[in-house]
Amino acid sequence: MSELFDRKEVLKKLIKRLHEGADFEEIKQEFQELMKDVTPTEIAQMEEELVNEGMPREEVQRLCDVHIAVFRESLEKGKVLAPAGHPVHILMEEHKMLLKFAGELKNTAMKIKSARDFDSAGENVTQLNHIAEHFKESESHYLREENILFPYLEKHGITQPPAIMWSEHNEIRGIKKKVYRLVDAFGDMDFKDFAEQLEEVATALADMLSSHFYKENNILFPASLKVIEEGEWKEIRRQFDELGYCCFTPPSAMAIVVSERTETPSMIYESDAKEKVSFKTGNLSKEEVEAIFNTLPLDITFVDKEDTVRYFSESRERIFPRTKAIIGRKVQQCHPQKSIHVVNQILEDFKSGRRDAAEFWIELGGRLIHIRYFAVRNKSGNYLGSLEVTQDITDIKKIEGEKRLL
Repeated sequence: MSELFDRKEVLKKLIKRLHEGADFEEIKQEFQELMKDVTPTEIAQMEEELVNEGMPREEVQRLCDVHIAVFRESLEKGKVLAPAGHPVHILMEEHKMLLKFAGELKNTAMKIKSARDFDSAGENVTQLNHIAEHFKESESHYLREENILFPYLEKHGITQPPAIMWSEHNEIRGIKKKVYRLVDAFGDMDFKDFAEQLEEVATALADMLSSHFYKENNILFPASLKVIEEGEWKEIRRQFDELGYCCFTPPSAMAIVVSERTETPSMIYESDAKEKVSFKTGNLSKEEVEAIFNTLPLDITFVDKEDTVRYFSESRERIFPRTKAIIGRKVQQCHPQKSIHVVNQILEDFKSGRRDAAEFWIELGGRLIHIRYFAVRNKSGNYLGSLEVTQDITDIKKIEGEKRLL
């Protein structure tokens, strides 16, 4: 135990020295012997403690690339592989395919750059669009990690590495948006500028994915396998199946979902159907209450007065995915680092009584999404929690005149 503590302390000092600008090669040589036995869990714990001790998370993220390079040889020797069908194995297989698509994007960008103009580069347009679609579909990969795997890691005390990975997810999303904009602008801008920008963004995406996936494969996933229990992995796989996949669908995925769901309705509702919940304006069974919430043409999520997620509705087509893994999770951990200050401001205003509602609207996939937050209070005005209501209002905004017939 003492040896583990000492090694972790030395590793932390290494990162701090890098942070202070020490020579990379000098430190790499100095700690060469130490690196032979370093484990992914130790690195995850080290990152956790650095943030807890006051080092900004952004600094730890920046240094992550540096110490990955320092530890690369050691990490590759200790690489842990999960069996086929395991959530970690699925994520790693998706990594391989996404890196393949990134390579194809770079090759296509090079072919376009070698062309004379848009007309002569036209034969590569189909391939460019095809690759862009793959990257759009890949969003489910990141959502599964953020909404399912990360909450389980947080329950086991690993919070900072997932937060750093989530921050990198948003960087990846930013680069992908640049790809989509260029694909949409094909033929509508100066050819030379188009070709140069495409090559630049394709290279940036390939480099970012390579670095990010390496960290997950060699640090985050091995640490996950060490702390998350077997029964929890089964539940994670079930929630993965519900949220859906990109790149490929594991052969047994649908079989698992169907077999588990076939027994669910009777198990859940048989006793609840007779049990009534009394309200001031009527009585409903638990089955009716849940069905009503799920039938609403909007998504709702309830966060209690302790900022803990307690409930979300399962409407037919959710705008933002939710999984059962977030139940019991602090709402701050359900948002990327860059927006946490906004979340905290809204909650502070609700709790103090300065505000009862907050609203935003965003463009998402060509649709207009209205997001509202409401303070939930009891009859005495005491704060009980916050309700998030999300609604696609694209078609509602188009309504004109009247409609009186069915």
